Amino acid sequence: MKVNEIQDLIKFVSKSGVSEVNLETKEVKLTIKNDGGKKGKGGEAQLLQVPVQQMMPQQMQAAPIANPIEAAPVTAAPAPVVEAAETVDDTSKYIEVKSPMIGTFYRRPSPDKKNFVEVGSEIKTGDVICIIEAMKLFNEIEAEVTGKVVKIFVDDSTPVEYDQLLFLVDPS
Repeated sequence: MKVNEIQDLIKFVSKSGVSEVNLETKEVKLTIKNDGGKKGKGGEAQLLQVPVQQMMPQQMQAAPIANPIEAAPVTAAPAPVVEAAETVDDTSKYIEVKSPMIGTFYRRPSPDKKNFVEVGSEIKTGDVICIIEAMKLFNEIEAEVTGKVVKIFVDDSTPVEYDQLLFLVDPS
């Protein structure tokens, strides 16, 4: 939660006449109390607490302590890495379609419509293959290559980063 959002929330609580507001998200627990004009404050809301909790470090510490015996199977990890490298070699003949922007990935134009493309779909240059929503704007992403969709890497309605792999296309 950004500082200006917290300030706006404090102003809203002051004007609304509410005596107390509690807001809790994954990152922030926030309590705002409005003293209603007591103590010479003129009814201004005050921020009481904003503890930030980082969940990831706690989880990372808890796993090794809870099961120290599981350290032995971790040594078997190099085998899957080799398999992943072989998979990359096999896909070298495919063209990667990457996200041109940060936003939310959609496979279809609206919830009641069918997906733009599926695995096995034939696409041509200029065909709309997905939509990426960024700042309330829905941007149609067009294919820059002709071929057949081999793999889709992103689930519908999930966030994507710039240059994130979306599709693999077989140009042959």
